[in-house]
Amino acid sequence: MSDALRIALVGNPNCGKTSLFNHLTGTRQKVANYAGVTVERKVGQFTLPSARAVRVLDLPGTYSLDATSPDEAITRDVVQGKIAEEGQQDAFLCVVDATNLKLHLGLVLEMIELGRPILLVLNMMDEARRRGMQINTQKLSERLGIPVVETVAVRNAGIENLMNALDQGKYSTPHTELSGLSGSSHHKIETILHDVVHSVEQEDKRSDFLDKIFLHPVLGLVSLALMMFVVFQAVFAWAAPFMDGIEAAFGWLGETVGEYIAHPLLNSLVVDGIIAGAGGVVVFLPQILILFFFILVLEESGYLPRAAFLLDKLMFKAGLSGRAFIPLLSSFACAVPGIMATRSISDPRDRLTTIFVAPLMTCSARLPVYALLIAAFIPEKMVWGIFNLQGLVLFGLYMAGIVSALVVATVLKFFQKDKSQHMLLMELPSYRFPDIRSVWIGLLDRAKIFLKRVGGIIFALSILLWFLCTFPQAPEGATAPAIDYSFAGMLGHLMQPIFAPLGFNWQICIALIPAMAAREVVVAALGTVYALSAVDEDAMSQGLASIIGSTGELGWSLATGLSLLVWFIYAPHCLATLATVRRETGSWKTMSFMTLYLFGLAYLMSFLTYQIASHYFG
Repeated sequence: MSDALRIALVGNPNCGKTSLFNHLTGTRQKVANYAGVTVERKVGQFTLPSARAVRVLDLPGTYSLDATSPDEAITRDVVQGKIAEEGQQDAFLCVVDATNLKLHLGLVLEMIELGRPILLVLNMMDEARRRGMQINTQKLSERLGIPVVETVAVRNAGIENLMNALDQGKYSTPHTELSGLSGSSHHKIETILHDVVHSVEQEDKRSDFLDKIFLHPVLGLVSLALMMFVVFQAVFAWAAPFMDGIEAAFGWLGETVGEYIAHPLLNSLVVDGIIAGAGGVVVFLPQILILFFFILVLEESGYLPRAAFLLDKLMFKAGLSGRAFIPLLSSFACAVPGIMATRSISDPRDRLTTIFVAPLMTCSARLPVYALLIAAFIPEKMVWGIFNLQGLVLFGLYMAGIVSALVVATVLKFFQKDKSQHMLLMELPSYRFPDIRSVWIGLLDRAKIFLKRVGGIIFALSILLWFLCTFPQAPEGATAPAIDYSFAGMLGHLMQPIFAPLGFNWQICIALIPAMAAREVVVAALGTVYALSAVDEDAMSQGLASIIGSTGELGWSLATGLSLLVWFIYAPHCLATLATVRRETGSWKTMSFMTLYLFGLAYLMSFLTYQIASHYFG
């Protein structure tokens, strides 16, 4: 790639830059962090019609090169050639929203003043025409002194023209003085728009109609609640057949491989440790992908900024800002990018509060744990003939995390010295149909990340846990299961008195330890522990949910199941999240405080749940 054309995409947030990047690169892209900072760099590759390779960099969105956040600082530094690992780019594609040139041309003028090679990409042209706007791209090119290409990134329109323009080198270093333009940046933009844009006064009836619903103080909140409710119903209803297929495939694989391994210890390692451990986690991939599908669709449609605007007043009362909504929504996928996304919150007080409550959002790593316990203790039946009871319980768990986050933020508000208010200023993009290609690439990336976790840390921890559960082996004449005599059994029995008030048995205590690396490991850990705890073949052949939900010796009470569900709403079982908090805040004290308050909250709420459930359900 040394002779590849190096280009970078620059633009305001919501200009369609990421959709363009996805259409150019497809799946030939990767994400990593810039050295020394937590800002992500997204790099992809594609080939021009002439077969020349292109390396394309998707820079963080920014309204100006006068940076006010770490994201914007990276964009500024790359544009100015100050980051050694990026070097000088051969060209910059300035992507602008054709329906909002007045706002987006400001960044273009700053790029022109720097004298960098530029190709202007006029995106969302279909939407501009629908609104009755006529843009003279030839005259726009003449006034700015740079080439202009029209695109509709979400429909792949204009991409071929863009690639041909790059192939022919139609990117140029502009003149520092724009043709016939003088005065302030605002005056220059007004002059350009007067010359090149002819607009028939036509309201955006679609956006106006939808905003009357989604931004209404009552209808908007009802709509948001209904959308979330549908999502969690779908997570259970849609995923069931896929999960059954994966479970059957891993069961067949374990039986097939086990037949060829005669040595009992090696057989146990492969079947109970590796295959059962990995299969116990992979089975939840369909649910995670369905959840991400809805999040990506809402993001692509332009709805998320409106949800942030709608919730601003409610979140302000709890000591948060409306800008916290998107980082918190990201935390439903994973708290790590959610915490990193708080960099868009300029106020330090609001940013720190958002970081503190982000782990309370129910991330996708909790989903396997929730799915296991709900399947074991909540009957699969319909409520009022239309609602799935298991989906209702899952919705309740997500809502418990949200309500808890608001309560914690409210408590933190009373301890803050700064009581001032901060106005929310946010651009609301046009509604648009989601870009299917971008949604597909997003789902593919999430599947890769999840499977890498299974193939990496979960795989390693499953083997380690199998070793701890297997050695030392039971002595001659032992009457209890062999695991009782192992290192894991000893540790579990040692911890059990501490967690007994929560209803946790020693097997659960064992599983909580590797779960500190990643929450979903607890499912694989319980699978390994119970497979090795079984005293007969019939017990081993049952699924984990069937074992813990049974009335047999290895079964749990309903109170224990509910207590463990509540524990995972609060407990910070994720070293990656804690490390990100340390890196983002630069404070061990802040990270330690978060860890202690979350574990303390988890213990208190699980204790109350177990004691109340034991009283009413026995």
